Amino acid sequence: PLRSTSKIPDPCVEIGSPLNRVSFLRADHTFLSAALKHPTTSFLLFTNLNPLAKDPSTLEYLPFAEIQHLIGDNPYSKTEEQLISEYNSTTTIPQLLFLGLDEGNKHGLTYNIYTGAPYFALDVTPKGTIASQAESLIRNLELRGLKFLEGRIQAALPAQDAAIYAQGRALLDWNARNPFCAQCGQPTLSINGGTKRTCPPKDMASLSGTIGGNVGVAPTERPDCATRKGISNLCFPRTDPTIIVAVVSSDAKRVLIGRQKRWPPYWYSTLAGFVEPAESVEEAVRREVWEESGVKLGRVVIHSTQPWPYPANLMIGAIAQCIPGGEEIILKHDPELENARWAELDEVREALRVGTSALGEPAQEGYKEGNLRLPAGTAIANQLLAAVVGGFLGETPKI
Repeated sequence: PLRSTSKIPDPCVEIGSPLNRVSFLRADHTFLSAALKHPTTSFLLFTNLNPLAKDPSTLEYLPFAEIQHLIGDNPYSKTEEQLISEYNSTTTIPQLLFLGLDEGNKHGLTYNIYTGAPYFALDVTPKGTIASQAESLIRNLELRGLKFLEGRIQAALPAQDAAIYAQGRALLDWNARNPFCAQCGQPTLSINGGTKRTCPPKDMASLSGTIGGNVGVAPTERPDCATRKGISNLCFPRTDPTIIVAVVSSDAKRVLIGRQKRWPPYWYSTLAGFVEPAESVEEAVRREVWEESGVKLGRVVIHSTQPWPYPANLMIGAIAQCIPGGEEIILKHDPELENARWAELDEVREALRVGTSALGEPAQEGYKEGNLRLPAGTAIANQLLAAVVGGFLGETPKI
């Protein structure tokens, strides 16, 4: 029988953040002003979503003094209401995010009952009215031997740094993708520590013609917008739920694996797909597996989750079991997979032992060319497969 488990899986990438996000303090500019300049405060810089680092396994955090010339003495000196009333769409405001407090640092900022070292993320991508300042900052950092790591997935980072990077990258990406109001098309303003965007009712710039044209003497009344009415008046970051599932045969002796055409030879993984509107996680698992492989499922158990902010996914890991007679593989529904097959548990065990790595990278010592390859241990697919071959289907209840 398929059973759930209370065992905590090995850490996946982007799991294990040391930060308390204290989201209820994001609109408190007295708090943010204090956090900005505290001696223990750290700023993680990004350009084009690439984080500043010493090397691929070590992020580089900067103090306030090194970025002050770019963001100003205190971007939180005014309330959100004041900033909204003074909004000017011709002025480029460096995107600054408050990420949270590291409560493990007992010498950090103390505010009310909370103590911890503040962390921020800052986008220094050269653009608009801050282009020259940002370019100068980047040159100086590179002269010190620092670099911005390219690529989405920074698998060499320690788990805690990977989580901080992922949080910062996801929110910077969301802000960059949503510069305009979805209702009226006017430029929006980032507020709430970088985690919300609002459509200001007025603009200190004239928006006739192209956006950012001429600066007006008096605020320009912007067109009426539905987002300024009622309580749904903000744009929030999105998170897209995605299922990923290790499917076992009805006799619990085999695991279903699939591969995409673009993957290296012998490389397989578990099946995955997006949850659709008005669909439960369990329904999404059954639908996606049938669409991609033709296999029909019975019971579905949620095992663990992993944030995957590229740009905004939450991977919901499950283990599911075929119904008797539902194991025939049919690939004619959804053409996403190049191939799908059933693998014996012993084959999966051996692949987990010597055949895992990041996509396209070499396997461990002892791997024999032509044998099964699987995702690295930092991926939730690896954790799901390890759970199956490690006794998740055993007779002893796990809860």
